[in-house]
Amino acid sequence: MAARSVRRATAAILTGATVLSAAACANPGGAAGSGGPEDSAVVGIAYEPETLSPLLGYGKDGNSKIFDGLLAFDARMELRPALAAALPAVSADGLTYTYKLRRGVKFSDGHPFTAADVVFTYRTVLDPRTNNASRTELDALKDVRAVGADTVVFTLKYPYAPFAQRTVLAIAPEHVAGRQDVNTGPFTTKPVGTGPYVLTGWSKGEKLTFEANPDYWGGAPAVKRFVMAVVKDDDVRATRLRAGDLDAAVLPPALAAGFKGDATKKTYAATTYDYRNVTLPTDNPVAGDAAIRRALDLAVDRQAMVDKILDGAGKPAYGPVPTGSPWFARGTERRHDLAGARKILDEAGWKPGPDGVRVRNGVRAAFPLWYLSGDKLRQDHALAYASDARKAGIALTTQAGTWEVIEPRMRTDAVLAGGGSPGDPDFDQYLLLKSTLAGDGFNNMARYADRTVDRALEDGRRTDDPARRRAAYDTVQRQLQKNPGYTFLTHIDHLYVVADRWETTPGGGLGTQVEPHDHGLASGPWWNIEDWKPKKAGESAK
Repeated sequence: MAARSVRRATAAILTGATVLSAAACANPGGAAGSGGPEDSAVVGIAYEPETLSPLLGYGKDGNSKIFDGLLAFDARMELRPALAAALPAVSADGLTYTYKLRRGVKFSDGHPFTAADVVFTYRTVLDPRTNNASRTELDALKDVRAVGADTVVFTLKYPYAPFAQRTVLAIAPEHVAGRQDVNTGPFTTKPVGTGPYVLTGWSKGEKLTFEANPDYWGGAPAVKRFVMAVVKDDDVRATRLRAGDLDAAVLPPALAAGFKGDATKKTYAATTYDYRNVTLPTDNPVAGDAAIRRALDLAVDRQAMVDKILDGAGKPAYGPVPTGSPWFARGTERRHDLAGARKILDEAGWKPGPDGVRVRNGVRAAFPLWYLSGDKLRQDHALAYASDARKAGIALTTQAGTWEVIEPRMRTDAVLAGGGSPGDPDFDQYLLLKSTLAGDGFNNMARYADRTVDRALEDGRRTDDPARRRAAYDTVQRQLQKNPGYTFLTHIDHLYVVADRWETTPGGGLGTQVEPHDHGLASGPWWNIEDWKPKKAGESAK
């Protein structure tokens, strides 16, 4: 499988390009969701992966359900042991991480889990022949080796502060995945893992079906059958939820609001790092112009987008780091300043033409803006952005397409894109802004290049000194304000509507974690579905 295909799968979000076929509209669980067996759950998601192999990127941020990592995130996004028996022992110089492994763990095929599987997974991800678009996230890793069957030692090239967070990466079995082509073998769609669920069926474009792993080391889940119904259209997903065909679904704000009066449903809002932005490709003679970029940064009315498009379920975005993050650089907020945008363009020689569109040296201030077909939120953001730009004298032609249509045009055409990853600022910024990753699939889509940003990204990545890291990521955000290569629009809360049928184990609580850009598959209230239990008769909402 090509690496760009994996990146495309992770880039698609909320809605896709087509209306469901008749088969996909059929009940995926065999019985109506909220009226089905008490020990089953059917959830509606908006996209599906193209692979279920952690070697190609699946489960790299945890919550894969089929697999486990050495560590996992709890409800507060704090690290806890998973396949590791405890948090790692870290050397004084920050270059060695030692993990003791949990004993007695088996893969779902009954084969014992050992340190060799951990070594195999990390070495395979780092192999340039493996089509893993996120390989650079493990750039700090110099070596990984097994010490006996139950100890793994990681050696780093430099002290990488968030390394432990990277060890939530799902572990693949060497005895299965190591005996086939890593990129195209059957393991990519028929995985074997140590997780709480086993994949029992995958009808592409329709559903993924999971059965509880009775031998799961954490205890057999009470929800015995778990179905993820792939419903790309927002309206269809809401309709099926209302009809009882689904037990839960991810929905945009306008549709989630329609369930406020439904006493049998609960709505959960997840705080996220998920942003929407517009790529301003360097190779476009208009979008690549510094004055155009700076003017657009001021012309856009971010708060209006939050109020009107998101119905308040989000915040203005000024970069990849949310304003609520402790890593956000205060003072980098940009106010809506249409007069200021016009002044920048005037001074740069972009003068209004007869139709109000600015012109310089015979070139009109105009370029295409693409968004993903069927994605209502992206469409609304694109139209609002184009409207704001037009007021400054910049004409954007909005066009919808699939990723197959959009990807070949990304070098010169703008795209209403998205991204974001919770946790360390290296996760948010390196793949998005590093000049050496320009044009690498969906990494650095705008082909942004700024020497100050490049240096700061490396400084932040290669030290574990908190003060130096703070200074580095402040520099990145302030330089983005001076030299934007993207226009950041909003950070979006994810909304989920769930039938009130379950409780969770004490200390758990049905709810959400802080979520990344990708959501609905591994994230959502079902991030800990292995802990859910059906409510007793009379406990559900009436």
